Amino acid sequence: MTNNKPEKNILGFVGLLASGKGTAAKYLEEKYYADTFRFSTMLRDLCNRIYIEQSRDNLIKMSEIIRGTFGEDTMAKVMAEDAKNAKSNITIVEGIRRMADIEHLSKLPNFILIEIFANPKTRYERLIKRGENSDDNNKTYEEFLEDHKRSTEMSIPEVAKNATEKIDNNGSIEDLHQQLDNLVKKYAS
Repeated sequence: MTNNKPEKNILGFVGLLASGKGTAAKYLEEKYYADTFRFSTMLRDLCNRIYIEQSRDNLIKMSEIIRGTFGEDTMAKVMAEDAKNAKSNITIVEGIRRMADIEHLSKLPNFILIEIFANPKTRYERLIKRGENSDDNNKTYEEFLEDHKRSTEMSIPEVAKNATEKIDNNGSIEDLHQQLDNLVKKYAS
């Protein structure tokens, strides 16, 4: 008896701050029932558990503490294990930032690293509009650019060089959706 179940594809999203990784993941969840795992989820869970604000500063500190105490690849191991155990045929790992993050993920079958990019002004406008972190709404453009110099952002361009697919998210939401649909057709059909 043959198993006709399609193979699971693991799509890893890398991109600078507010490039559209979360928007892309949400679309794939809604249209294709993808499972999504975000590096920031475990950090937000920890902030909630110890009753501290989910500000960008606190998330960065939490990440630095985990990586510094338990190893640079600790969070990557968690994401790889979560992706491996996911039930959906399409699994998203969102927020890949470091080379250590792709070390474990790239060992999984059918892992595809995808860079999502947009110009800085577009990303800034999206960041302010979404207000995901408590300190995002009042951020100036200069502060936004300074955020790119933080430890969590510095290695993203290097990681993005390893992407086998690229999504240009400078256009409309429909343009983004079309590019995502094309990726699904390419890898999950």
